[in-house]
Amino acid sequence: MSIGSKSIGIKEVAAEAGVSIATVSRALRGMHHVNTETRRKILDAAEKLNYPIPQANAKALFGRTNSVGVVAPYISRWYFAQVISGAEQALREAGLDLLLYNFSQLKGRERLFQHQLLKGRVDALIVISLPPTEEEFESMLSLGIPIALVGMHHERCASVAIDDVAGARTATQHLVNLGHKKIGLLAGRPDDPFGFSVPQDRRRGFMQVLAESGLEWVPSREVYGDFTMHGASRAMDDLLARPNRPTAIFALSDEMALGALQAIKRNGLKVPDDISIIGFDGHEMAEFSDLTTIEQPVPLMGEMAAWSIMERLKSPRSEPHSLTMPTTLVVRNSTRRLNPEEQQ
Repeated sequence: MSIGSKSIGIKEVAAEAGVSIATVSRALRGMHHVNTETRRKILDAAEKLNYPIPQANAKALFGRTNSVGVVAPYISRWYFAQVISGAEQALREAGLDLLLYNFSQLKGRERLFQHQLLKGRVDALIVISLPPTEEEFESMLSLGIPIALVGMHHERCASVAIDDVAGARTATQHLVNLGHKKIGLLAGRPDDPFGFSVPQDRRRGFMQVLAESGLEWVPSREVYGDFTMHGASRAMDDLLARPNRPTAIFALSDEMALGALQAIKRNGLKVPDDISIIGFDGHEMAEFSDLTTIEQPVPLMGEMAAWSIMERLKSPRSEPHSLTMPTTLVVRNSTRRLNPEEQQ
């Protein structure tokens, strides 16, 4: 929807009403946990901007299959499950079905894109954190349906993501500010077959802060946990067995941080007395484990992706929107400030 040359979407409605995008999403879908005054303010803003309000008859409104496809390389891992959960809730409330296309092997990926298994089966598509090749991207665009990306941006698609570089910078700067100079990195696989951009971006942010702080990077302080608890636990055993142990660890995901916590305990050390650790994601277990982390609104990202494609289905000529969601440093008791003598 547009007024003049300006494209009107959910962001503009939120700005006009003075509320968050998430509140607009919930109010316009008729969810009950939005108070009457706020809902009226949002409806007035939508009406003023000539923004279409969802109707009840989803099949007539949205398309011919009444289904939205979600492509994810994993479904058992926390991040992907949370994005899917957020998207599914939004789609279900709008009367749409979710069809999940999951593959953990490259052959499944090739079969999905090269043979166009999605054609005619879905009205729209959500792709979670899987950077498509140019060939795959053209295959998706050829379907002629709205596409939303989660965890990455592309100028030709709607997208919802965070700034992973900035989030990693915040995490690393937190450790530097606490006086840590020997900081280790618990990273993903260096030979990742899917080519995920998230591990690379978070590692880049980490390296930037080390360089800006004048801290030497020692390659032996990096180990690979494959973004799983078990993998991180084994990797942490390896790191703790090496000389010149780090005083702090940045784990590129909370799941890896949780695995590292177990390994640290198993090796007779204490967090944060002997070693500090910070994670990334906002996993619900981070709170119960007293883990300092960079929190991102994962279910909300799935919800926003679903909302963006519903906008496109209702108004096919509308321009796709790119949303960058905020991250938050949540400080708990897994990190501590070093005394001056400990900083040597």
